Amino acid sequence: MAGYTAVIFDFDFTLADSFKGIVECANHALQAMGLPPAAPDVIRKTVGYSLPESLVRLAGEEQSGRGGEYTRLFVERADEVMADCTVVYDYVPETVEHLRERGLRLGIVSTKYRYRIVEVLGREGLLEPFEVIVGGEDVSEFKPDPESLNLALEKLGIPPEAALYVGDSVVDAEAAMRAGVPFAAVLSGSTPREAFSKFETRMILDSVRDLTSIF
Repeated sequence: MAGYTAVIFDFDFTLADSFKGIVECANHALQAMGLPPAAPDVIRKTVGYSLPESLVRLAGEEQSGRGGEYTRLFVERADEVMADCTVVYDYVPETVEHLRERGLRLGIVSTKYRYRIVEVLGREGLLEPFEVIVGGEDVSEFKPDPESLNLALEKLGIPPEAALYVGDSVVDAEAAMRAGVPFAAVLSGSTPREAFSKFETRMILDSVRDLTSIF
């Protein structure tokens, strides 16, 4: 597809499935805080949000002052189990190879911590193709704030219109819109197609594998 020099991906539910680990860490943190565990379907809807925002969505606004505690407990457990509970989608290696062969530069922008993404990609032999990885520890404001996408663009040295951001959630769509970056939605997460209708979405794909028929 003419005009793009880079493709930037979200991570969770876009390139990989870490849902088992997210459920484990979320409920570990909730129970350690004396709060009831949340159902997996409820937790799924928080993926992509910052951990303090996820706590509010899981336990209510009255817990908003405990975001730091929730984050600490979640991260402590995630350091123990998350990498082992994360599975890169089987079509990602061939998709990455195809895009690289087409001369596209690749990056990742996620609220997930960068060091955890690096660990998973390194295990799978997929770290080298990604020129830029921006994670939660790299920014002061999380998506949908555009800070993380703007940082990736700065590191790549390209204008917003030269990149395509690919993600599975409305958080990703809003971040792209606010950064002025064209957006492609994928339906590999839990967000239904109609939820993207209020955003300027260049394309809606079943998965990132569909990029191989576009580029």
